[in-house]
Amino acid sequence: MSPTVLVIDDEPPIRKLLRTGLSTQGYAILEAPNGATALEVLGREGVDLVLLDLGLPDMRGHDLLRAIRAAHPGLPVVVLSSRDDEGGKVEALDLGADDYVTKPFGMAELLARLRAALRHQLVQRGERPVFRVDGLSVDLVRRIVKVDDVEVKLTPREYDFLRVLVLHAGKVLTHAQLMHTVSVSSDPQYLRVYVRQLRQKLEADPERPRILLTETGVGYRLRAPDDEPTIKPRAANDGGPRTAETRH
Repeated sequence: MSPTVLVIDDEPPIRKLLRTGLSTQGYAILEAPNGATALEVLGREGVDLVLLDLGLPDMRGHDLLRAIRAAHPGLPVVVLSSRDDEGGKVEALDLGADDYVTKPFGMAELLARLRAALRHQLVQRGERPVFRVDGLSVDLVRRIVKVDDVEVKLTPREYDFLRVLVLHAGKVLTHAQLMHTVSVSSDPQYLRVYVRQLRQKLEADPERPRILLTETGVGYRLRAPDDEPTIKPRAANDGGPRTAETRH
């Protein structure tokens, strides 16, 4: 059965673009031009994923996201965000959005993000025993981490940090979400320390990471097994302060 995506966007050309691009990939499409219509659709239709533009004419997109999360806590939501709306991205993710795609976007990247959000929903229903991507394997039952079949020793805190990323593979986690989940200091510098340590142990080239990716100004993302190359590796550069990353 085709996944049903509710597209919430007030711009008809964007809705047409998404309707055309997603339907050719087997998605069933529902549309809403504003928040009120979106809530009506969600109340009467079966929806598997929401694609939400934050710039709506009748209400803040963040308020609609909050309402969706309250009524449908397990429903994946991917946010469409303007390129310079860094604060809006962080707020949306902290409110429970599964991911964001920056406008203008490529259809290949959007499809990869939708697959990751749908996959994450399935994973949350039960931990997969072994996670594998690009030579990395993480056995969540036996707590064994390997790179190219060679076991890697992690500290308990490093493993806890990696486990959270594995359970949310493909989803960007904000600095605040990670600090809360792993119970580290509220200083983002501590996150950069753990990320640097993990990259040294898990990445073939820690300076050009392919697995543990930086979402500048927002947080971090662990590459999911079927992520497309459109999600490009970011430069590591986590050894010192970065102005954009310290804003919350």
